[in-house]
Amino acid sequence: MAENKLLMFENRLRKVYKHFAKIARKQNIACFRFYDHDMPEFPFVIENYNGTIHAAEYKRRHGMEEAEHEVWLAACKQVIAEVTEIEPELVFMKIRQRKEGKEGQYQKFDTAKQERIVPEGGLNFIINLTDYLDTGLFLDHRITRAMIRDEAKGKRVLNLFCYTGSFSVYAASAGARSVTSVDLSKTYINWAKRNLQFNKLYDSDKHEFIQADVMQVINDLPKDTFDIIVCDPPTFSNSKRMDETFDVQRDHILLLKKLLKACTEDGKIYFSNNYRGFSLDRDVLPASIVKDISAATTPFDFQGKLFRSCFLIQK
Repeated sequence: MAENKLLMFENRLRKVYKHFAKIARKQNIACFRFYDHDMPEFPFVIENYNGTIHAAEYKRRHGMEEAEHEVWLAACKQVIAEVTEIEPELVFMKIRQRKEGKEGQYQKFDTAKQERIVPEGGLNFIINLTDYLDTGLFLDHRITRAMIRDEAKGKRVLNLFCYTGSFSVYAASAGARSVTSVDLSKTYINWAKRNLQFNKLYDSDKHEFIQADVMQVINDLPKDTFDIIVCDPPTFSNSKRMDETFDVQRDHILLLKKLLKACTEDGKIYFSNNYRGFSLDRDVLPASIVKDISAATTPFDFQGKLFRSCFLIQK
């Protein structure tokens, strides 16, 4: 029975990998997702990072003893390697806890370090395949990053909850007048700076990195300063380094009102989050334009499986 299920997994994987890899080649995309919990018995999210595979298994009650689970995981790894025709040592397997928001996902995972440089949109990004549950590059924002680059030339850009700074890199590559990146994590602020440096874009006069609680930083933002603000907060955060908890549904209006004040007259906010039941309270926002761009910013490899909301809000 177990072998039959493994064969079903292989068949499914072969089908979706062929499909998504073909589209990726046509679009000159090197990093893409090709499996997302397609079969309940194989609850993986599997992504190809330019010839290296990142497979995260969602932790669940599988009924297997630890040793049995290890054997099962090894068998799945072998199937993934065979289907993708990538060497098993380049297939990295992880177990992912189901936690609300991103705060719980950013915890250190392993003592080893396997960093790679991967291309996207003519730029390069440092990813880490072993140390953390996330790689350092959220593939679902591929289109949104390109939108920022199209608009950032000569603009003052603020990237909040910046993670590893991919939006900052795109903005800087477009010739943004300035880019300010804010995140609570020292690890991710340093990572963001390294990404800019690796792309030979870093300019200390134009690019500022702030390690701090975003909700505190926005209290002190000068009025009418930023032309573009990128804000992709966690669903929920209760870090010990924060004064208060953050809940995106509860706190988004407070957050966005402060950001609108910081926007220039024609300033734009790209606001997104991963809370499945999120509802934007449009009526109380002092904005001239509030546009849901979730569908327009969903890449081909996330169609029908992405529960992220994305909005363009204009002052």
